[in-house]
Amino acid sequence: MNSELLYEGKAKQIYATEDPEIVIVHYKDDASAYNGIKRAQITNKGVLNNKISSIIYSQLADAGIKTHFIQRLDDRNQLCRKVDVIPIEFIVRNYAAGSMAARLGIEEGTKLPTTIFECCYKNEELDDPIINEHHAVALGLSTYEEMAEVHKIVERINELLIPLFAKLDVILVDFKTEFGRLEDGTLVLSDELSPDTCRLWDVETQDSLDKDRFRRDLGRVGEAYQEILNRLMKL
Repeated sequence: MNSELLYEGKAKQIYATEDPEIVIVHYKDDASAYNGIKRAQITNKGVLNNKISSIIYSQLADAGIKTHFIQRLDDRNQLCRKVDVIPIEFIVRNYAAGSMAARLGIEEGTKLPTTIFECCYKNEELDDPIINEHHAVALGLSTYEEMAEVHKIVERINELLIPLFAKLDVILVDFKTEFGRLEDGTLVLSDELSPDTCRLWDVETQDSLDKDRFRRDLGRVGEAYQEILNRLMKL
């Protein structure tokens, strides 16, 4: 990649293009968990996540969700709109799992009577604390109007993704999203939607087909990601 590197995160690199409003997002094979405490390389993870996220973002765009995604360029690279990232993770939970199950003492796998929406301040030094809209406004991260708009969008995304994954015989347990602002202030979905950012369980076996296989040393991480891609490509 000969372009200027603008940013490097745990799983992706962002490169400049000739258009200041367009960037190339490069997917790496790096895997991390527990705020970077656990790290590894998973062969072709970047390739799989690039393809999976491209398919999902295209489906969401067709349903009217505004995203940063323009097109997949090749196995590891996407062309995307450059955004000013809001440093908040917006989490949607349909079933109790992971940190929320442990935090609230709910048995993992319990179907929640209502969808739970959570926000985390993206700050590793503070261990990505849970916040609400009042914190977001007080910290200058967002506005009440913007937080309300994001909430409506993530609710709609959940409504679209649940039946999408159901067609794959997959349960959408939970997922996290990130948003950014285009140069004109338009709010768009950014980052990725993949087994790195979603908990996905097989309907029949309840097996994890996501990053929990890495977090919990379950093995066959790449195979699980490949299975999600294989099912998506049959749509």
